[in-house]
Amino acid sequence: MSKREGSLEAPTRHPIAWHRPDYYDQARLDHELERVFDICHGCRRCVNLCNAFPTLFDLVDEGSTGEVDGVAKKDFVKVVDQCYLCDLCFMTKCPYVPPHPWNVDFPHLMLRAKAVKFRKGEVRLRDKVLTSTDALGKLAAIPVVAQTVNAANRNGAARAVLQSVLGVDKRRELPPYAPTRFRSAADVRAEWPVRDGERTPGKVAIFSTCYINYNEPGIGHDLVAVLAHNEIPAVLARQEACCGMPKLELGDLEGVRRLKDVNIPPLAELARDGYAILAAVPSCALMFKQELPLLFPDDADIKAVANAMFDPFEYFILRHRDGLLKTDFKQPLGKVSYHIPCHSRVQNIGQKTREMLQLVPGTDVTTVERCAGHDGTWGVKEEYFEQSMKIGRPVFRQMAQAAPDFISSDCPIAARHIRQGIRDAGTELAAEKAHPLALLRRAYGL
Repeated sequence: MSKREGSLEAPTRHPIAWHRPDYYDQARLDHELERVFDICHGCRRCVNLCNAFPTLFDLVDEGSTGEVDGVAKKDFVKVVDQCYLCDLCFMTKCPYVPPHPWNVDFPHLMLRAKAVKFRKGEVRLRDKVLTSTDALGKLAAIPVVAQTVNAANRNGAARAVLQSVLGVDKRRELPPYAPTRFRSAADVRAEWPVRDGERTPGKVAIFSTCYINYNEPGIGHDLVAVLAHNEIPAVLARQEACCGMPKLELGDLEGVRRLKDVNIPPLAELARDGYAILAAVPSCALMFKQELPLLFPDDADIKAVANAMFDPFEYFILRHRDGLLKTDFKQPLGKVSYHIPCHSRVQNIGQKTREMLQLVPGTDVTTVERCAGHDGTWGVKEEYFEQSMKIGRPVFRQMAQAAPDFISSDCPIAARHIRQGIRDAGTELAAEKAHPLALLRRAYGL
Protein backbone atom coordinates (compact mmCIF):
# COMPACT_ATOMS: atom_id res chain seq x y z
CA MET A 1 0.00 0.00 0.00
CA SER A 2 1.40 3.39 -0.97
CA LYS A 3 1.46 6.31 1.40
CA ARG A 4 -1.06 8.11 -0.78
CA GLU A 5 -3.55 5.26 -0.38
CA GLY A 6 -3.40 5.46 3.38
CA SER A 7 -1.87 3.46 6.19
CA LEU A 8 -2.74 0.29 8.05
CA GLU A 9 -1.19 1.72 11.21
CA ALA A 10 -3.47 2.86 14.01
CA PRO A 11 -4.31 6.58 14.01
CA THR A 12 -2.08 8.67 16.22
CA ARG A 13 -2.61 12.21 17.47
CA HIS A 14 -0.12 14.97 18.02
CA PRO A 15 -0.16 17.13 21.15
CA ILE A 16 -2.19 20.32 20.71
CA ALA A 17 0.19 23.29 20.58
CA TRP A 18 -2.31 25.73 22.06
CA HIS A 19 0.30 27.54 24.16
CA ARG A 20 2.27 28.67 21.10
CA PRO A 21 1.53 32.18 19.76
CA ASP A 22 1.38 30.98 16.14
CA TYR A 23 -1.50 28.64 17.08
CA TYR A 24 -3.70 31.75 17.10
CA ASP A 25 -2.25 33.39 13.99
CA GLN A 26 -5.15 33.87 11.57
CA ALA A 27 -3.02 33.71 8.40
CA ARG A 28 -1.36 30.46 9.49
CA LEU A 29 -4.74 29.05 10.47
CA ASP A 30 -6.27 29.97 7.09
CA HIS A 31 -3.34 28.34 5.29
CA GLU A 32 -3.84 25.08 7.21
CA LEU A 33 -7.62 25.19 6.74
CA GLU A 34 -7.14 25.58 3.00
CA ARG A 35 -4.65 22.69 2.90
CA VAL A 36 -6.90 20.28 4.80
CA PHE A 37 -10.09 21.42 3.06
CA ASP A 38 -8.41 20.70 -0.29
CA ILE A 39 -7.63 17.14 0.84
CA CYS A 40 -11.20 16.66 2.10
CA HIS A 41 -12.62 18.05 -1.15
CA GLY A 42 -10.61 15.51 -3.15
CA CYS A 43 -11.74 12.62 -0.95
CA ARG A 44 -15.30 13.29 0.26
CA ARG A 45 -15.54 10.05 2.26
CA CYS A 46 -16.95 11.93 5.27
CA VAL A 47 -19.88 13.55 3.46
CA ASN A 48 -22.48 11.62 5.49
CA LEU A 49 -20.98 12.08 8.97
CA CYS A 50 -22.16 15.57 9.93
CA ASN A 51 -23.01 18.88 8.32
CA ALA A 52 -19.44 20.26 8.32
CA PHE A 53 -18.45 18.31 5.24
CA PRO A 54 -21.56 19.00 3.08
CA THR A 55 -21.13 22.67 4.00
CA LEU A 56 -17.51 22.58 2.82
CA PHE A 57 -18.31 20.73 -0.39
CA ASP A 58 -21.18 23.09 -1.22
CA LEU A 59 -18.86 26.08 -0.74
CA VAL A 60 -16.34 24.49 -3.09
CA ASP A 61 -18.87 23.45 -5.72
CA GLU A 62 -20.53 26.86 -5.72
CA GLY A 63 -17.24 28.77 -5.74
CA SER A 64 -15.69 30.55 -8.67
CA THR A 65 -13.19 27.79 -9.53
CA GLY A 66 -14.80 24.60 -8.29
CA GLU A 67 -11.79 24.14 -6.02
CA VAL A 68 -10.95 25.29 -2.50
CA ASP A 69 -9.09 28.34 -3.82
CA GLY A 70 -12.44 29.63 -5.06
CA VAL A 71 -13.87 29.76 -1.50
CA ALA A 72 -13.54 33.07 0.33
CA LYS A 73 -11.51 32.58 3.50
CA LYS A 74 -14.15 34.47 5.47
CA ASP A 75 -16.49 31.58 4.67
CA PHE A 76 -14.23 28.96 6.27
CA VAL A 77 -15.95 29.71 9.57
CA LYS A 78 -19.19 28.30 8.14
CA VAL A 79 -17.53 24.89 8.13
CA VAL A 80 -16.01 25.40 11.57
CA ASP A 81 -19.38 26.26 13.12
CA GLN A 82 -20.87 23.00 11.85
CA CYS A 83 -18.25 20.85 13.58
CA TYR A 84 -19.11 19.68 17.10
CA LEU A 85 -15.88 17.69 17.65
CA CYS A 86 -17.46 14.23 17.62
CA ASP A 87 -14.11 12.86 16.33
CA LEU A 88 -15.73 10.25 14.10
CA CYS A 89 -14.04 11.50 10.92
CA PHE A 90 -10.62 11.10 12.54
CA MET A 91 -11.30 7.76 14.21
CA THR A 92 -13.46 5.96 11.65
CA LYS A 93 -13.29 7.50 8.17
CA CYS A 94 -10.25 9.55 7.23
CA PRO A 95 -7.40 7.62 5.51
CA TYR A 96 -5.01 10.55 5.87
CA VAL A 97 -4.71 10.85 9.64
CA PRO A 98 -1.26 10.60 11.25
CA PRO A 99 1.02 8.70 10.69
CA HIS A 100 0.07 9.42 7.06
CA PRO A 101 2.34 12.21 5.81
CA TRP A 102 -0.65 14.39 4.94
CA ASN A 103 -1.26 14.64 8.68
CA VAL A 104 -5.00 15.40 8.65
CA ASP A 105 -6.67 15.87 12.02
CA PHE A 106 -9.89 17.59 11.04
CA PRO A 107 -11.43 17.82 14.55
CA HIS A 108 -8.35 19.35 16.13
CA LEU A 109 -8.03 21.79 13.26
CA MET A 110 -11.62 22.81 13.92
CA LEU A 111 -10.70 23.15 17.60
CA ARG A 112 -7.88 25.50 16.65
CA ALA A 113 -10.26 27.59 14.55
CA LYS A 114 -12.74 27.71 17.42
CA ALA A 115 -9.95 28.77 19.79
CA VAL A 116 -8.95 31.61 17.47
CA LYS A 117 -12.56 32.68 17.19
CA PHE A 118 -12.98 32.60 20.98
CA ARG A 119 -9.80 34.59 21.59
CA LYS A 120 -11.03 37.25 19.14
CA GLY A 121 -14.27 37.54 21.14
CA GLU A 122 -16.45 36.25 18.29
CA VAL A 123 -18.75 34.12 20.45
CA ARG A 124 -22.22 34.85 21.79
CA LEU A 125 -23.10 35.36 25.43
CA ARG A 126 -25.43 32.38 25.04
CA ASP A 127 -22.52 30.10 24.22
CA LYS A 128 -20.58 31.24 27.29
CA VAL A 129 -23.66 30.70 29.46
CA LEU A 130 -24.48 27.23 28.09
CA THR A 131 -20.91 26.00 28.60
CA SER A 132 -20.82 27.21 32.22
CA THR A 133 -22.45 24.02 33.42
CA ASP A 134 -21.38 24.27 37.06
CA ALA A 135 -22.68 27.82 37.40
CA LEU A 136 -26.01 26.87 35.83
CA GLY A 137 -26.30 23.75 37.95
CA LYS A 138 -25.50 25.46 41.25
CA LEU A 139 -28.16 28.06 40.52
CA ALA A 140 -30.88 25.82 39.12
CA ALA A 141 -30.45 22.54 41.00
CA ILE A 142 -31.67 23.66 44.41
CA PRO A 143 -35.12 23.07 45.95
CA VAL A 144 -37.92 25.32 44.67
CA VAL A 145 -35.61 26.87 42.06
CA ALA A 146 -35.30 23.51 40.29
CA GLN A 147 -39.05 23.07 40.13
CA THR A 148 -39.49 26.63 38.88
CA VAL A 149 -36.83 26.24 36.18
CA ASN A 150 -38.27 22.90 35.06
CA ALA A 151 -41.77 24.37 34.84
CA ALA A 152 -40.46 27.30 32.81
CA ASN A 153 -38.65 24.93 30.45
CA ARG A 154 -41.99 23.22 29.75
CA ASN A 155 -43.87 26.50 29.26
CA GLY A 156 -44.26 27.67 25.67
CA ALA A 157 -44.30 31.37 26.48
CA ALA A 158 -41.22 31.12 28.71
CA ARG A 159 -39.39 29.12 26.05
CA ALA A 160 -40.22 31.73 23.42
CA VAL A 161 -38.62 34.36 25.64
CA LEU A 162 -35.58 32.14 26.20
CA GLN A 163 -35.22 31.73 22.44
CA SER A 164 -35.44 35.44 21.75
CA VAL A 165 -33.00 36.37 24.52
CA LEU A 166 -30.43 33.55 24.37
CA GLY A 167 -31.12 31.72 21.13
CA VAL A 168 -32.06 28.41 22.77
CA ASP A 169 -34.55 26.80 20.41
CA LYS A 170 -38.01 26.66 21.96
CA ARG A 171 -38.69 23.27 20.37
CA ARG A 172 -35.78 21.52 22.07
CA GLU A 173 -36.62 19.34 25.06
CA LEU A 174 -34.25 20.45 27.81
CA PRO A 175 -33.02 18.16 30.59
CA PRO A 176 -34.57 18.78 33.99
CA TYR A 177 -32.71 20.02 37.03
CA ALA A 178 -32.83 17.87 40.16
CA PRO A 179 -33.60 19.50 43.52
CA THR A 180 -31.14 17.13 45.25
CA ARG A 181 -27.65 16.78 43.85
CA PHE A 182 -26.10 13.36 43.39
CA ARG A 183 -23.13 14.23 45.61
CA SER A 184 -25.50 15.18 48.43
CA ALA A 185 -27.31 11.85 48.46
CA ALA A 186 -24.84 9.26 47.14
CA ASP A 187 -24.53 6.26 49.45
CA VAL A 188 -21.18 4.73 48.52
CA ARG A 189 -19.66 1.70 50.26
CA ALA A 190 -15.89 1.69 50.72
CA GLU A 191 -15.49 -1.25 53.10
CA TRP A 192 -15.93 -4.29 50.81
CA PRO A 193 -12.95 -6.64 51.01
CA VAL A 194 -10.57 -7.02 48.09
CA ARG A 195 -10.90 -10.49 46.59
CA ASP A 196 -8.29 -12.86 45.23
CA GLY A 197 -7.62 -12.88 41.51
CA GLU A 198 -8.39 -9.19 40.90
CA ARG A 199 -6.53 -8.01 37.82
CA THR A 200 -8.75 -5.00 37.25
CA PRO A 201 -8.63 -2.31 39.94
CA GLY A 202 -10.73 -3.68 42.78
CA LYS A 203 -11.91 -0.30 44.04
CA VAL A 204 -13.64 2.55 42.28
CA ALA A 205 -13.72 6.33 42.50
CA ILE A 206 -16.73 8.01 40.93
CA PHE A 207 -16.39 11.24 38.96
CA SER A 208 -20.05 12.09 39.00
CA THR A 209 -19.98 14.68 36.15
CA CYS A 210 -21.94 17.93 36.28
CA TYR A 211 -24.82 16.41 34.29
CA ILE A 212 -25.40 13.57 36.74
CA ASN A 213 -24.81 15.83 39.73
CA TYR A 214 -27.33 18.47 38.67
CA ASN A 215 -29.65 16.95 36.06
CA GLU A 216 -30.08 13.19 36.34
CA PRO A 217 -28.67 12.01 39.69
CA GLY A 218 -30.53 8.73 39.26
CA ILE A 219 -27.83 7.60 36.82
CA GLY A 220 -25.24 8.04 39.55
CA HIS A 221 -27.37 6.17 42.09
CA ASP A 222 -27.80 3.33 39.59
CA LEU A 223 -24.03 3.11 39.23
CA VAL A 224 -23.58 3.05 43.01
CA ALA A 225 -26.20 0.30 43.35
CA VAL A 226 -24.52 -1.91 40.74
CA LEU A 227 -21.11 -1.42 42.35
CA ALA A 228 -22.54 -2.29 45.78
CA HIS A 229 -24.25 -5.41 44.44
CA ASN A 230 -20.90 -6.54 43.08
CA GLU A 231 -19.17 -5.71 46.38
CA ILE A 232 -16.82 -3.22 44.71
CA PRO A 233 -15.61 -0.54 47.17
CA ALA A 234 -16.47 2.95 45.94
CA VAL A 235 -15.75 6.53 46.92
CA LEU A 236 -16.59 9.91 45.41
CA ALA A 237 -13.86 12.23 44.21
CA ARG A 238 -13.46 14.70 47.07
CA GLN A 239 -14.09 17.62 44.73
CA GLU A 240 -14.88 18.10 41.08
CA ALA A 241 -15.89 20.61 38.45
CA CYS A 242 -17.08 20.23 34.88
CA CYS A 243 -14.74 17.99 32.90
CA GLY A 244 -14.18 20.84 30.43
CA MET A 245 -15.69 19.32 27.28
CA PRO A 246 -18.25 22.14 26.81
CA LYS A 247 -15.47 24.73 27.08
CA LEU A 248 -13.34 22.72 24.65
CA GLU A 249 -16.15 22.67 22.10
CA LEU A 250 -16.42 26.45 22.45
CA GLY A 251 -12.68 26.92 21.95
CA ASP A 252 -12.21 28.33 25.45
CA LEU A 253 -8.93 26.58 26.18
CA GLU A 254 -8.07 28.75 29.16
CA GLY A 255 -11.43 27.72 30.58
CA VAL A 256 -10.42 24.10 30.08
CA ARG A 257 -7.17 24.76 31.93
CA ARG A 258 -8.97 26.28 34.90
CA LEU A 259 -11.27 23.26 35.20
CA LYS A 260 -8.31 20.92 34.82
CA ASP A 261 -6.63 22.63 37.75
CA VAL A 262 -9.65 21.80 39.93
CA ASN A 263 -10.18 18.22 38.78
CA ILE A 264 -6.78 16.68 38.23
CA PRO A 265 -5.12 16.92 41.69
CA PRO A 266 -7.77 14.89 43.58
CA LEU A 267 -8.23 12.46 40.69
CA ALA A 268 -4.48 11.91 40.35
CA GLU A 269 -4.32 11.13 44.06
CA LEU A 270 -7.01 8.49 43.59
CA ALA A 271 -5.34 7.08 40.48
CA ARG A 272 -2.03 6.66 42.27
CA ASP A 273 -3.83 4.99 45.15
CA GLY A 274 -5.02 2.26 42.80
CA TYR A 275 -8.60 3.36 42.10
CA ALA A 276 -10.37 2.87 38.81
CA ILE A 277 -12.06 6.20 38.07
CA LEU A 278 -15.51 5.88 36.48
CA ALA A 279 -17.30 8.67 34.62
CA ALA A 280 -20.80 7.71 33.48
CA VAL A 281 -21.02 10.36 30.72
CA PRO A 282 -18.95 9.38 27.64
CA SER A 283 -17.83 12.93 26.87
CA CYS A 284 -16.36 13.28 30.36
CA ALA A 285 -14.45 9.99 30.15
CA LEU A 286 -13.16 10.97 26.71
CA MET A 287 -12.02 14.37 28.00
CA PHE A 288 -9.80 12.76 30.63
CA LYS A 289 -8.64 9.87 28.45
CA GLN A 290 -7.79 11.80 25.30
CA GLU A 291 -8.22 15.55 25.15
CA LEU A 292 -6.51 16.64 28.37
CA PRO A 293 -3.44 14.45 27.70
CA LEU A 294 -3.09 16.10 24.29
CA LEU A 295 -3.58 19.61 25.67
CA PHE A 296 -1.11 19.01 28.54
CA PRO A 297 1.23 16.28 27.24
CA ASP A 298 3.92 16.79 29.89
CA ASP A 299 1.62 16.61 32.92
CA ALA A 300 2.29 13.38 34.81
CA ASP A 301 -0.87 13.74 36.91
CA ILE A 302 -3.03 13.91 33.78
CA LYS A 303 -1.37 10.77 32.41
CA ALA A 304 -2.09 8.96 35.67
CA VAL A 305 -5.74 10.00 35.55
CA ALA A 306 -6.06 9.04 31.87
CA ASN A 307 -4.70 5.56 32.61
CA ALA A 308 -7.13 5.12 35.52
CA MET A 309 -10.23 6.46 33.73
CA PHE A 310 -12.89 3.96 32.63
CA ASP A 311 -16.30 4.01 31.05
CA PRO A 312 -18.48 2.10 33.58
CA PHE A 313 -19.34 -0.68 31.15
CA GLU A 314 -15.73 -0.95 30.02
CA TYR A 315 -14.89 -1.58 33.68
CA PHE A 316 -17.74 -4.05 34.22
CA ILE A 317 -16.76 -6.15 31.20
CA LEU A 318 -13.14 -6.26 32.38
CA ARG A 319 -14.37 -7.44 35.80
CA HIS A 320 -16.54 -10.05 34.08
CA ARG A 321 -13.55 -11.34 32.10
CA ASP A 322 -11.68 -11.63 35.40
CA GLY A 323 -14.56 -13.75 36.72
CA LEU A 324 -15.40 -11.15 39.35
CA LEU A 325 -18.71 -9.67 38.16
CA LYS A 326 -21.95 -11.17 39.39
CA THR A 327 -24.38 -12.40 36.75
CA ASP A 328 -27.24 -13.27 39.10
CA PHE A 329 -29.75 -11.37 37.00
CA LYS A 330 -33.34 -11.48 38.20
CA GLN A 331 -35.28 -9.71 35.45
CA PRO A 332 -35.13 -9.86 31.64
CA LEU A 333 -35.04 -6.55 29.81
CA GLY A 334 -36.93 -7.58 26.68
CA LYS A 335 -36.16 -5.55 23.58
CA VAL A 336 -33.62 -2.76 24.00
CA SER A 337 -32.80 -0.26 21.26
CA TYR A 338 -29.34 0.89 22.26
CA HIS A 339 -27.55 3.87 20.74
CA ILE A 340 -23.78 4.02 21.08
CA PRO A 341 -22.73 7.69 21.25
CA CYS A 342 -19.90 9.15 19.18
CA HIS A 343 -17.83 9.88 22.29
CA SER A 344 -18.12 6.23 23.29
CA ARG A 345 -17.15 4.97 19.85
CA VAL A 346 -13.98 7.07 19.63
CA GLN A 347 -12.67 5.75 22.96
CA ASN A 348 -11.75 2.56 21.08
CA ILE A 349 -13.12 0.29 23.78
CA GLY A 350 -15.60 -1.61 21.62
CA GLN A 351 -19.29 -1.98 22.38
CA LYS A 352 -18.94 -2.81 26.06
CA THR A 353 -22.44 -1.61 27.00
CA ARG A 354 -24.01 -3.92 24.43
CA GLU A 355 -21.84 -6.81 25.64
CA MET A 356 -22.97 -6.24 29.21
CA LEU A 357 -26.68 -5.96 28.42
CA GLN A 358 -26.55 -9.09 26.30
CA LEU A 359 -25.40 -11.06 29.34
CA VAL A 360 -28.89 -10.57 30.77
CA PRO A 361 -31.14 -13.56 29.86
CA GLY A 362 -34.29 -12.64 27.97
CA THR A 363 -32.74 -9.49 26.50
CA ASP A 364 -32.55 -8.61 22.80
CA VAL A 365 -30.29 -5.63 22.06
CA THR A 366 -30.52 -3.73 18.77
CA THR A 367 -27.47 -1.50 18.46
CA VAL A 368 -27.50 1.73 16.43
CA GLU A 369 -23.99 2.97 15.70
CA ARG A 370 -24.51 6.39 14.17
CA CYS A 371 -24.33 10.01 15.32
CA ALA A 372 -27.65 11.20 16.73
CA GLY A 373 -26.81 14.84 15.96
CA HIS A 374 -27.37 16.55 19.31
CA ASP A 375 -23.86 16.97 20.70
CA GLY A 376 -24.06 18.78 24.00
CA THR A 377 -25.03 22.40 23.52
CA TRP A 378 -24.93 22.38 19.69
CA GLY A 379 -28.37 20.87 19.22
CA VAL A 380 -30.14 23.28 21.58
CA LYS A 381 -29.20 26.38 19.56
CA GLU A 382 -31.91 27.78 17.33
CA GLU A 383 -29.62 28.04 14.31
CA TYR A 384 -28.70 24.34 14.53
CA PHE A 385 -31.85 22.68 15.88
CA GLU A 386 -33.24 21.70 12.46
CA GLN A 387 -29.87 20.35 11.37
CA SER A 388 -29.50 18.31 14.55
CA MET A 389 -32.90 16.71 13.93
CA LYS A 390 -32.03 16.03 10.29
CA ILE A 391 -28.75 14.34 11.25
CA GLY A 392 -30.63 12.25 13.80
CA ARG A 393 -33.44 11.01 11.54
CA PRO A 394 -31.76 7.73 10.54
CA VAL A 395 -31.09 7.06 14.23
CA PHE A 396 -34.68 7.87 15.21
CA ARG A 397 -35.96 5.51 12.53
CA GLN A 398 -33.61 2.64 13.40
CA MET A 399 -34.24 2.96 17.13
CA ALA A 400 -38.01 2.77 16.61
CA GLN A 401 -38.00 -0.05 14.04
CA ALA A 402 -37.29 -2.76 16.60
CA ALA A 403 -40.48 -1.88 18.55
CA PRO A 404 -38.37 -1.81 21.72
CA ASP A 405 -39.37 -1.90 25.36
CA PHE A 406 -36.52 0.49 26.15
CA ILE A 407 -34.66 3.27 24.35
CA SER A 408 -31.18 3.63 25.78
CA SER A 409 -27.91 5.45 25.20
CA ASP A 410 -24.81 5.95 27.32
CA CYS A 411 -25.25 9.66 26.58
CA PRO A 412 -28.38 10.80 28.43
CA ILE A 413 -28.70 13.92 26.25
CA ALA A 414 -28.62 11.81 23.10
CA ALA A 415 -31.31 9.52 24.54
CA ARG A 416 -33.57 12.49 25.22
CA HIS A 417 -32.91 13.81 21.72
CA ILE A 418 -33.74 10.42 20.19
CA ARG A 419 -36.98 10.12 22.12
CA GLN A 420 -37.99 13.61 20.99
CA GLY A 421 -37.09 12.81 17.37
CA ILE A 422 -39.19 9.64 17.39
CA ARG A 423 -42.14 11.48 18.92
CA ASP A 424 -41.84 14.47 16.57
CA ALA A 425 -41.86 12.09 13.61
CA GLY A 426 -45.31 10.95 14.72
CA THR A 427 -44.22 7.41 15.58
CA GLU A 428 -46.32 5.75 18.27
CA LEU A 429 -43.87 4.14 20.64
CA ALA A 430 -44.49 3.04 24.21
CA ALA A 431 -40.82 2.40 24.92
CA GLU A 432 -39.36 3.73 28.15
CA LYS A 433 -36.22 5.87 28.02
CA ALA A 434 -33.69 4.34 30.40
CA HIS A 435 -29.94 4.74 30.81
CA PRO A 436 -27.96 1.49 30.44
CA LEU A 437 -26.97 1.70 34.12
CA ALA A 438 -30.66 1.86 35.05
CA LEU A 439 -31.26 -1.19 32.87
CA LEU A 440 -28.43 -3.10 34.51
CA ARG A 441 -29.75 -2.21 37.96
CA ARG A 442 -33.21 -3.39 36.91
CA ALA A 443 -31.78 -6.64 35.56
CA TYR A 444 -30.13 -7.30 38.93
CA GLY A 445 -33.49 -6.68 40.61
CA LEU A 446 -32.10 -3.88 42.77
